[in-house]
Amino acid sequence: MVFASPLPDVEIPEVPLTGYVLARAAELGTKPALIDGPSGRTLTYAGLEAGIRSLAGGLQARGFGPGDTLALMAPNIPEYAVVFHGVAMAGGTITTINPTYTANEVHKQLVDSHATLLVTIGLFLEIAREAVEGTEVTEVFVLGDGDATPAAALFGAPIAEQVPIDVHDVVVLPYSSGTTGLNKGVMLSHLNLVANIAQVLSGGDVREDEKFIAVLPFFHIYGMQVLMNTGLRAGATVITMPRFDLEEFLRLHQEYGITRSFVAPPIVVALAKHPMVDDYDLSKLEQVFSGAAPLSAELAIEAGTRLGCEVVQGYGMTELSPVSHLTPPGSFKPGSCGVTAPNTVTMIVDPVTQKELGVDEDGEVCIKGPQVMLGYLGNEAATDAIFDRDGWLHTGDIGHIDSDGHLYVVDRLKELIKYKGFQVPPAELEALLLTHPAIADAAVVGLPDDEAGEIPVAHVVLRPGAEATPEEIQEFVAGQVAHYKQIRKVVITDTIPKSASGKILRRLLRDQPPT
Repeated sequence: MVFASPLPDVEIPEVPLTGYVLARAAELGTKPALIDGPSGRTLTYAGLEAGIRSLAGGLQARGFGPGDTLALMAPNIPEYAVVFHGVAMAGGTITTINPTYTANEVHKQLVDSHATLLVTIGLFLEIAREAVEGTEVTEVFVLGDGDATPAAALFGAPIAEQVPIDVHDVVVLPYSSGTTGLNKGVMLSHLNLVANIAQVLSGGDVREDEKFIAVLPFFHIYGMQVLMNTGLRAGATVITMPRFDLEEFLRLHQEYGITRSFVAPPIVVALAKHPMVDDYDLSKLEQVFSGAAPLSAELAIEAGTRLGCEVVQGYGMTELSPVSHLTPPGSFKPGSCGVTAPNTVTMIVDPVTQKELGVDEDGEVCIKGPQVMLGYLGNEAATDAIFDRDGWLHTGDIGHIDSDGHLYVVDRLKELIKYKGFQVPPAELEALLLTHPAIADAAVVGLPDDEAGEIPVAHVVLRPGAEATPEEIQEFVAGQVAHYKQIRKVVITDTIPKSASGKILRRLLRDQPPT
């Protein structure tokens, strides 16, 4: 059974991304588009458009254009949108890098994406310089203060028009582990992003008079699309936070009268339980929208009761630009991920037989829609693995759709661990663990955690005669990966359960969590 969206289809124009996002910039003029929360530094819609056109012109003058990739490694600041859309208007591709990555992790993404320019901030210059060694990156530029070429050097005479592109050209290349395995470049086109912005604007009833808090990172598809691009297309004001701090988060809600707060579940926990929340006026808040990881029905109700607004969630993945399901205002159902987005269809299939299932029957969630990615960069095998022969994208999540069209995700087939909304690929950590001289075999699984959602737990088998403590193994991993990927617990065991084909039986490990 194919489940169509209960929401009406929306018009999806076949136009370049930046022109669509900034369609009303001239009309909005001096209205604040982005405000830096900590400093109050403001970028108006007119200033944003001028900066984007100037950067696009400067890049074009350097010979950067279609087929070229610029890497951006920065926290949430107003200038993020200028760099992002300047690259898009110049016809290039932008790959967004997690600024908490180690130099080795950044290096891998630079190599795989074939980036030739890197823009960062002073705080990350040391890592950036180490990471670009042996890559195609010719120069590193810095936003703000820092001992490198100022990003201002990239700007030039503004261009009047978008550099010609095909709407199916790749405009952004975020990295995702998909349903399993190592990080892969997700090829998202101008049309993919335009489509999902239109779907979220309509399905979420996003308005011009709204004010968003942008604490979820712009390098992540959720922050990039739902907060930055959808907010700007709507004509809203986006208040950016470079990192999460509960007191500042609450202060900004009160100071700016935040109407809609897009968050991940750990922030919902704070909103529901932290006593500091009572010290701030959050009365303008109409909706808290949680994504990036599952949110329990009980927590949504608890937070919503305390805040006096709906606390809802949506569903999606990087490969879906990212939203496939969302909860329109007034449509909250506890535990639901919302309904299928406009112009999108959902199918639930038996993960073994691939038989189509009906209402309230649990199976793998599969998606079709204009927001579905083009594929994985340079990885045909992974692309073929996530799509079936009829073009359905298989999400790796188990769920069902009820009689009202609401999706409930109840389990996952995919091996991916979600730590505070961030993807932790077990295969990457397992490969790293096996480089430890004392480890003979390893498996990494997610253990449920009230605060983080899941934490990575390593089960390791030591080599005969070798010794290593759990603490030593944790330190070994911590020195080589970003903070969110670090192993939180280590279990030393005699064997890793595997199938006859050698596949790790992760469910057996998850069912026997460490004490």
